[in-house]
Amino acid sequence: MSYAAYKMMHYPTGIETCGSGFITQSRADFASRIPPITSTDGLDADWPPRRHDLGPIPNLVVTAANVLELYIVRVQEDTSAVTATRDSSARASVEPMRGGLMDGLAGASLELVCHYRLHANVESMAVLAVGGGDGSRGRDSIILAFRDAKISVLEFDDSVHGLRTSSMHCFEGPEWLHLKRGRESFARGPLVKVDPQGRCGGVLVFELQMIILKAAQAGSGLVGDDDALSSGGAVSARIESSYIINLRDLGMKHVKDYIFVHGYIEPVMVILHEQELTWAGRVSWKHHTCMISALSISTTMKQHPLIWSAVNLPHDAYKLLAVPSPIGGVLVIGANSIHYHSQSASCALALNNYAVPVDNSQEMPRSSFSVELDAANTTWLLTDVALLSTKTGELLLLNLVYDGRVVQRLDLSKSKASVLTSGITTIGNSLFFLGSRLGDSLLVQFTCGLGGSMLSSGLKEEVGDIEGDSPQVKRLRMSSSDALQDMISGEELSLYASAPNNADSAQKTFSFAVRDSLINVGPLKDFSYGLRMNADANATGLAKQSNYELVCCSGHGKNGALCVLRQSIRPEMITEVELPGCKGIWTVYHKNARGHNADFSKTAADENEYHAYLIISLEARTMVLETADLLTEVTESVDYFVQGRTVAAGNLFGRRRVVQVFERGARVLDGSFMTQELNFGAPNSESGSGSGSGSESSTVLSVSIADPYVLLCMTDGSIRLLVGDPSTCMISIYTPSSFEILKKSVSACTLYHDKGPEPWLRKTSTDAWLSTGISEAIDGADGAPHDQGDIYCVVCYESGALEIFDVPSFNCVFSADKFMSGKSLLVDSFMQEQAKDVEVTNKSSEEVIGQGRKESSQNMKVVELAMHRWAGQYSRPFLFGILTDGTILCYHAYLYEGVENTSKIDNSVSVQNSGGLSSISASRLRNLRFVRVPLDTYAREETSSESPCQRITIFKNIGGHQGLFLSGSRPAWFMVFRERLRVHPQLCDGSIVAFTVLHNVNCNHGLIYVTSQGILKICQLPSVSSYDNYWPVQKIPLKGTPHQVTYLAEKNLYPLIVSVPVHKSLNQVLSSLVDQEVGHQVENHNLGSDELHQTYTLDEFEVRILEPEKSGGPWQTKATIPMQSSENALTVRVVTLLNTTTKENETLLAIGTGYVQGEDVAARGRVLLFSVGKNTDNPQNLVSEVYSKELKGAISALASLQGHLLIASGPKIILHKWTGTELNGVAFFDAPPLYVVSLNIVKNFILLGDIHKSIYFLSWKEQGAQLSLLAKDFGSLDCFATEFLIDGSTLSLTVSDDQKNIQIFYYAPKMSESWKGQKLLSRAEFHVGAHVTKFLRLQMLSASSDRTGAAPGSDKTNRFALLFGTLDGSIGCIAPLDELTFRRLQSLQRKLVDAVAHVAGLNPKSFRQFRSNGKAHRPGPDSIVDCELLCDYEMLPLEEQLEIANQIGTTRSQILSNLTDLSLGTSFL
Repeated sequence: MSYAAYKMMHYPTGIETCGSGFITQSRADFASRIPPITSTDGLDADWPPRRHDLGPIPNLVVTAANVLELYIVRVQEDTSAVTATRDSSARASVEPMRGGLMDGLAGASLELVCHYRLHANVESMAVLAVGGGDGSRGRDSIILAFRDAKISVLEFDDSVHGLRTSSMHCFEGPEWLHLKRGRESFARGPLVKVDPQGRCGGVLVFELQMIILKAAQAGSGLVGDDDALSSGGAVSARIESSYIINLRDLGMKHVKDYIFVHGYIEPVMVILHEQELTWAGRVSWKHHTCMISALSISTTMKQHPLIWSAVNLPHDAYKLLAVPSPIGGVLVIGANSIHYHSQSASCALALNNYAVPVDNSQEMPRSSFSVELDAANTTWLLTDVALLSTKTGELLLLNLVYDGRVVQRLDLSKSKASVLTSGITTIGNSLFFLGSRLGDSLLVQFTCGLGGSMLSSGLKEEVGDIEGDSPQVKRLRMSSSDALQDMISGEELSLYASAPNNADSAQKTFSFAVRDSLINVGPLKDFSYGLRMNADANATGLAKQSNYELVCCSGHGKNGALCVLRQSIRPEMITEVELPGCKGIWTVYHKNARGHNADFSKTAADENEYHAYLIISLEARTMVLETADLLTEVTESVDYFVQGRTVAAGNLFGRRRVVQVFERGARVLDGSFMTQELNFGAPNSESGSGSGSGSESSTVLSVSIADPYVLLCMTDGSIRLLVGDPSTCMISIYTPSSFEILKKSVSACTLYHDKGPEPWLRKTSTDAWLSTGISEAIDGADGAPHDQGDIYCVVCYESGALEIFDVPSFNCVFSADKFMSGKSLLVDSFMQEQAKDVEVTNKSSEEVIGQGRKESSQNMKVVELAMHRWAGQYSRPFLFGILTDGTILCYHAYLYEGVENTSKIDNSVSVQNSGGLSSISASRLRNLRFVRVPLDTYAREETSSESPCQRITIFKNIGGHQGLFLSGSRPAWFMVFRERLRVHPQLCDGSIVAFTVLHNVNCNHGLIYVTSQGILKICQLPSVSSYDNYWPVQKIPLKGTPHQVTYLAEKNLYPLIVSVPVHKSLNQVLSSLVDQEVGHQVENHNLGSDELHQTYTLDEFEVRILEPEKSGGPWQTKATIPMQSSENALTVRVVTLLNTTTKENETLLAIGTGYVQGEDVAARGRVLLFSVGKNTDNPQNLVSEVYSKELKGAISALASLQGHLLIASGPKIILHKWTGTELNGVAFFDAPPLYVVSLNIVKNFILLGDIHKSIYFLSWKEQGAQLSLLAKDFGSLDCFATEFLIDGSTLSLTVSDDQKNIQIFYYAPKMSESWKGQKLLSRAEFHVGAHVTKFLRLQMLSASSDRTGAAPGSDKTNRFALLFGTLDGSIGCIAPLDELTFRRLQSLQRKLVDAVAHVAGLNPKSFRQFRSNGKAHRPGPDSIVDCELLCDYEMLPLEEQLEIANQIGTTRSQILSNLTDLSLGTSFL
């Protein structure tokens, strides 16, 4: 392996920072929206009055490592009876809202606005508020800080429906070197805080330099007029200038935290710093070392006078919290006490016995219970109540008791238990968000009242009922991350409960309800690779990958869980039959007793109606099956057209009729009886009579059905529309006249039915002030309620242009040229005059392309289109297009109201529109735009020469999920969650030719598909997995911290190390610490008797043996191996040892442990061997101990080496042979490893990684029985994980370290730089940006291009990639590349650094530089390409892709085939 590619497969999910602010809309936007809701005159009388108005709800911004996501909080008001009938159809397929009814809200959920992957990790984030109170029209901005001192300010731009960079500030590089004052390594990255009124921001960099960012005042010269107009009149907060304050000059040495406080005319910054440090040995004499200083920041004068300060704060103070107006001041939070300070008053609260007053005279007020607040996170619920989340996941409420502006005392009370948080933010006045790196993040609604009088009695009972009658069944139906909540519920009162906390009747009581959660699979400490329950033993190639799953240790403490991750979906099969030559399948409904006027009464029953018929199209005939209890063929007895193949079938007229379209005609059926037949002759003749010569050639190519219309695309590129008449249930043929005249050949077309609670596209045609009030009143022309929605026809021409027409009048309402080039935005071409700047870039790149390269884009065209809007109150339509080479373009529609739309339209004269100018005006959807959505894990289809079949099937409810299925040689599921597409491939059956949904007695909301081998399968989606994640995931709560997991393949068991925190009295703890060597008790004469009974928390370790459940239910613990007290299990491995007495191989479970007994006792460890028994009936006998031995030094790693057991115990590595009863040492190696982190073995080579001394490469020789050191890395490196990387016959050594890098070394004794082979040489180095904790070596799959030439034993086949997991919850891989591919991709990567506009202005090249944190490091070769950057290539417009490929001397198809081969070669799981 000389070259490799780095590829992310599962992006980080552990949320590190979160914040809230008005980013996508201003506060004033909410003010105008609320009156229509509350003014339902007569209805208010029956309801108890709402306690408080919701007020404006800000957006939520979260970051996870290098991922930035912006959410909008959608609140569902409870207007119970009023909307029940109208919305039920829209909401029936969406999961029921979580948390019941509370305070007039039925639910709240998070909806994704935009998602970015940055080329740097976000170190800290803040939201810069725009001033001006609740009526403000301005918007907030996001400030992001990156290591070492880079700051980017982002604002939301309506016109592109995404974030754009408004300013960048960099304090790195040679000219800023003096800021570091000669230091190289810094404990933490930059820290951003902002003034609550948005006047300035501060960034603390290099621990003592404070950068002040001055915000631009609205109306100042910086924000020009043109700027305000282009962003739709909304101005975001901007940064105008910056300057630096050196805190060292102000006499500060060790800054711990700082904050801007409320209530001053100028911004005031309070800094918490330590004057002189203390340490554990001196802490009883020197304990109040911290102080706070308040500086008044004058941004215009650049002055910062000290206005007040407070000294004598405890040494463990670490965090400041600004108290909101009207109280003002600051809270200092320490591990053992909380202090309040303002300019005039101060008070404190001791949290436990370790809190000491400054001088022992005055006594500090104590809280009623004991708690430690180190690593707490805080936010304000009300102006005088703060919510604190502790390190154990408890929520505490801190109440400031005040009189006027003087705080008299602090009250702390316990509240509910929740996840272990990494950040909390309040969203508006009734929600908060708990961001977590260790568990799932939660969106929680809170409500507050005084004592018991908070709710009128009637409503209170109602709340109780809703919580009470949510039975277990309903809980299982909800999203499966609810199963996670069971961890937090149970004996701890979870966030579900609404029982108020009555500590004190006058105190404010809070109730909480969990409203939504974001799944997190991190931190991945370890994982193992095992078989799935429904694995198929006969699968080969790519399909075989779908047999495996990744079982990961994730989370911590009570959030600890096993995450079972599977990259591909494997449906659960109900039955299968052979069915060769199938071309398509459809299921249709039919109700016998449907009345004429029943068709508009949309009820939830529609969702649960069973399908009546299954229509199967073969090559030369059609089969019809009845989908009752059994599938029975009824082909002979029905009036369907069965003599040829069917092109499409579906329901019309509110499911009262079935329409079946075949190549030369169509039939309308009522159940099994035909009511009408049409033949498609020449377009101008009457239907049925014409059979002219021209009509013979043209047959139906593709069909799109939207009740009551059917759109046909013919083989000659023309389109026909079948128009249905609901009153007679007959259809007639209509050929749009505009297409007749233009003679433009259509390459793909589809109908879009804009239905839902209110039509969405209609809002984009008129200006917003019209659409808000009147949309309710508009009814369909035929008097039907507008629930039916509008129907549009989306057409793509051979030229690549896209047009949208309204049906049936066929006026063009939207057109975009060059749809197929995949631009990032689609804008109506009539609106282009004002968006000239968007176009200029594309034009220039086109002119550059020479004539020689033009033809490669000529034969590209769009072969399939689909547009759909899934259920949901705020959903917006998606538009999909498939190109001839298999590229999928996906666009999401959004609404953008430009400022000067109206004036421009009158002057624009259109030549192409045949209907004259009249139709241009009001009907155009001029505010409609589409933004391109990147599709992650999608692997491109291999292009097939045969006639294109429909590949997209839209489903509204399969197992409660909605989205679309993509058939073809790379089938995939596209599921819609929170207005976001999740793409999950399906590998298990290879190519899929046809797909449809099936809902009947035996198959509840299931699916049918036909593989290319001609097997029809009826399946259901596995319900245990949660699909709203990058990969489908199933979480199994452990209520303890998992540390290491391994897989026992023979028995399909997973042995797993778990530690559970246990509370013990100090007495018990001390008595177990017996000094082994001397044998006497540790003396505890200096402890008082009351201190001996204090509890102390210890981790108790055990090894659990889990078995996956056959049905996919909860996993079962088959056996538990407990450890002794104060013994930590460090490693568990399945080893194969050669029994020297019986000469047979035995598979045993080996456990290595270490005793943790403080620094006075010499370290010891045990090695334990267990055999896993045959009979699984009796769990006690499942595992039996066959050997245990105590050794010096903790046993941190184990491995089996050619039938011997290799043990790393402390600083020694010893090889043992197994006699069946005894382990006998045969060889040892005494390098100076301090503590072995990982051992890897290939043949007789050993790779070991040390906690501090980098890696060693050893070999074992049988004849001399010796372990010898071949080479080592001479640098010092804190290893996290190691593994061998195999590429053909080349062996490389991979290691990851504590600075989030990966390095690849090789052994080359013949090269002079290796000092006769003593030194390992660097082959590649790369900065991953996450701590890699585990590598797994997996054989790569042969990609299509290799299949022909590669002989079975060649390098191409014996190629392994490394799959790795990280502490951020991401999974990626390092895959070897051959040199030609590497050179091509590397030159593409260099081009893309400049060709792509990177989010937040970050440089991908600098992100991937090796980080050495100040240690000397000689740069290694740059031999890894970054697929994170390469995946931007497919998102570029087609013209730019061709141009870049031309510049680097290759072709677009060559680059794409390399990228596809790489993604197929690594399609593990």
